[in-house]
Amino acid sequence: MERAHIIDGSTVQAGDTLIALPSSGPHSNGYSLIRKVLEHTGADPQQDCGEVSLGEALLAPTTIYNRPLLSLQKSVRIKAMAHITGGGILENLPRVLPEGVGARVHRDSWCLPPVFNWLQAGGNIDELEMMRTFNCGVGMIIVVAAEHATDALSQLNALGLSGWRLGEISDAAVGVELC
Repeated sequence: MERAHIIDGSTVQAGDTLIALPSSGPHSNGYSLIRKVLEHTGADPQQDCGEVSLGEALLAPTTIYNRPLLSLQKSVRIKAMAHITGGGILENLPRVLPEGVGARVHRDSWCLPPVFNWLQAGGNIDELEMMRTFNCGVGMIIVVAAEHATDALSQLNALGLSGWRLGEISDAAVGVELC
């Protein structure tokens, strides 16, 4: 890869747009807590959880984002990418941001998928702990210049990923602000 195309977060600046890509479920994170919630609730893995069973929702294969993102990168400059794994949005997103900027995440830009609603209710887990432990339906976050966000979302949709505007980069160096 040419140095000019390396995605290292160094060009991220206030005003850039955060685009979320959906997760397919918990991916591979938080399973110690998931097991505790299953034990605590005595839930039946065959019970309904949205359009699938709870067991299917918990064991959904992890979404692989590389092909759509490689395709997108050919026409839209991706400034940073954060794979939302253990640590959730609150710990993973700040790792890809340069000093001097923070991220403003609009919590009302998406609804928790049913499996995360079940986990939160069954484990009596507060929202901040959910955001620190699970991806909460956000499997990947990319940062693009604001003027490229609409084009990026259109291309991602055409590639089969229904992304959305999650928030923006701010000049307040606060890590992640949920608003």
